[in-house]
Amino acid sequence: MPRITRAALIQASNALPNSDDLDAIKSAMIDKHVALIKQAASEGANVCCLQEIFYGPYFCAEQDTRWYNLAEPIPDGPTIRLMQDLAAQHKMVMVVPIYEVDMTGVYYNTAAVIDEQGQYLGKYRKHHIPHCHPGFWEKFYFKPGNGGYPVFETRYGKIGVYICYDRHFPEGARALGLNGAEIVFNPSATVAGLSEYLWKLEQPAHAVANQYFVGAINRVGTEAPWNIGEFYGQSYFCNPRGQIVAEASRTDDEVVIADLDLDLIREVRDVWQFYRDRRPESYDDLFDF
Repeated sequence: MPRITRAALIQASNALPNSDDLDAIKSAMIDKHVALIKQAASEGANVCCLQEIFYGPYFCAEQDTRWYNLAEPIPDGPTIRLMQDLAAQHKMVMVVPIYEVDMTGVYYNTAAVIDEQGQYLGKYRKHHIPHCHPGFWEKFYFKPGNGGYPVFETRYGKIGVYICYDRHFPEGARALGLNGAEIVFNPSATVAGLSEYLWKLEQPAHAVANQYFVGAINRVGTEAPWNIGEFYGQSYFCNPRGQIVAEASRTDDEVVIADLDLDLIREVRDVWQFYRDRRPESYDDLFDF
């Protein structure tokens, strides 16, 4: 019997673009996403992934300690508990990226993974933290991830997560494949200009090199007061051949739905034997730089 997973990506703009009230922004963004999650469920989604730190703007455009107040513990914070309830209600696996506080003064950019019964399975902490371009001051907010590249066994496939800037690094993408990932989600917040030409290049390349499905999510709109550029949406799914099979618009709040045939992974790997033909014993020099 074919293994078909109906997967969803949610891209959204800031619900309160003119507000400076952190609690109001967070509440409005959660409310917006609850409705979009319900839409994904109504369209039969088995798995749903939200965008990077879904409940706020991309606050890394400035360096201000007030944004630390958006962070919550995982899994014991209110947002993850709410998402566990929604996952159980909709019988849907959820990938939920939020701002995590691990202990006082220690914060991570993290995605929690919840199964269709509402059980917390674990989390992925973003490994690669940029601090290199005006408007991307992430080292001020996030400690680099320390939990490896976990893959979560779910009813609807083996799920891995890579977050935004991670996508520029092939090593973690390979580790997810070696750990058994069948679908890798990359929730992001990225603007037009510097990296847009890479958006549909790098992640299909990861899908081809590692022979799994990729779900790439980006938010939409511009965010005052920083106005660092247009978040250009275009969230998409690509298959293990690197072909884009579903794609969102550039400007709209949207739920992207795709039916992913997980049996295609074996079909592709039986043709292109990348895992058989790897030569890890010859790669030692990669660790000397």
